[in-house]
Amino acid sequence: MISYQTDGVAMPSIKKRETTAWIKAVAATYGKKAGEIAYVFCSDECILDVNRQYLQHDYYTDIITFDYSEDDRIGGDIFISLDTVRSNAAQFGTPYEEELHRVIIHGILHLCGVNDKGEGERQQMEEAENKALALRQS
Repeated sequence: MISYQTDGVAMPSIKKRETTAWIKAVAATYGKKAGEIAYVFCSDECILDVNRQYLQHDYYTDIITFDYSEDDRIGGDIFISLDTVRSNAAQFGTPYEEELHRVIIHGILHLCGVNDKGEGERQQMEEAENKALALRQS
């Protein structure tokens, strides 16, 4: 089950049923099934608290993914700062909704095993995001 929650912010205007179907379709392209996935949309301050408390990182970010996947069933808690998504959309000159969906699927791609920290991995993640975004629009 995929759930969508908020912590201190208004729920973004996403079509939950369509988004859930899209997430499941993207996971399937990696041979994965969606298990328990909880999205928590929050503020910069909330994500900073999560980053400090659980990862010992002292900086803001757009997304933090906690991976509880087992075998071919992906699961996890995905925190998304809507403040950072909004500022990134402005910085990159992309519509807010597109940036939000990019970040939503970024967490799923992490759960599917796509990384973005090592050499060359950021480019692979961007390609995977673009491919997933294209699936959403088709």
